Amino acid sequence: MAYSTHEQFFTMLERSTKPIILLSHGANADDFASAFGVCALLQKLEKSVEIVSPGGNVPKSLSFIKSPVQIQGDIQNIRKLTLRVNAKNAKVDELSYNMEGEELHIHILPKSGTWTSSDVHIDTHGYKHDLIITIGAADLETFGQLFELYGDFFHQTPIINIDHNSANEHFGQVNLVDMSAVSCSEICYDTFMRIDEALVDAEIATLFLTGMIYKTHSFKTENVTPRTLKLAGDLITKGARRDEIVQKLYKTRSVETLRLWGRALARLKSDDQHHIVWTMLTQQDFINAGADSTALESIIDELLMSAPEAQIASVLYEHIDGYTTSILHARRPYDALMLGAPFRAAGTREEAKLQIRQSDIIKAERDLITHLQKTIKELVV
Repeated sequence: MAYSTHEQFFTMLERSTKPIILLSHGANADDFASAFGVCALLQKLEKSVEIVSPGGNVPKSLSFIKSPVQIQGDIQNIRKLTLRVNAKNAKVDELSYNMEGEELHIHILPKSGTWTSSDVHIDTHGYKHDLIITIGAADLETFGQLFELYGDFFHQTPIINIDHNSANEHFGQVNLVDMSAVSCSEICYDTFMRIDEALVDAEIATLFLTGMIYKTHSFKTENVTPRTLKLAGDLITKGARRDEIVQKLYKTRSVETLRLWGRALARLKSDDQHHIVWTMLTQQDFINAGADSTALESIIDELLMSAPEAQIASVLYEHIDGYTTSILHARRPYDALMLGAPFRAAGTREEAKLQIRQSDIIKAERDLITHLQKTIKELVV
């Protein structure tokens, strides 16, 4: 009899001793909160866990919660290489090494006798981590340089893929992809509850509730389901600190964030005919404000408050990697994933993140807005 997805998930966890949790470029507060919660649960199951996120930066909005482990910006000590030398006829007297440019030179001197190339062998051992858990990644390419540098590791190591976005490519051996869930945190909590309900304590409950509140704007989005509310209630019963989460996520703003928001609102543009509002932010705007992209987490709400008649809102900003990203929000009957499909949209029907392969933000603005206007006109007709 074939195992269910959850049974396969449990089996892979049982067999693993050193799992690694990977977050992609652009990971949001829900992705991080999910990773923290899963990490804490795996530690309870006596697993040695690491979390890697490109850049290693946690969103500032999550400063009130703690990661169970230090977040790494790269996969460290991924694989061991062993140099074997036959010392039967020539004993080792001295061992040293030095770097020459990008090359490592290892020097071995014998007490007597000599070695030939046939006495030297090189072995590569298995990878340090025996399981990859990805959270909130639509595909492997979203890991950017991690995937480019460690492609063999991704292809040779079992992957558990956790996501709630329709754009997910089901690249894992086990795919916990639930498009009816509002967040990755909801999927993670629901899944681990099937292992042992007692594993989730007040701290872990707070982590998962943080992700759910962030992704639903405190349960105000249209995709909130009765199951979502029930799971949130269960988390509060387990001790999740709802009031603190709401206070920290939505009522506490840094001066840097307010500066950036002010710049975004000063550049606000609108198309009343198509009910679109949008703004743009350059890398220089982030530098001048002393903020980073995590300050954008709730800026869509500010745009919609400034233009309540708008049905579509977008924030375009220059990404540090040289392309333009857009946060696209759509009110029904519009669908953010459908509207943003040509730009690799990932997210939900209500809010999606778009990658516009255009380094010039002015041209990216023109490409996106022209596409939105054309698509909306076709839908109306």
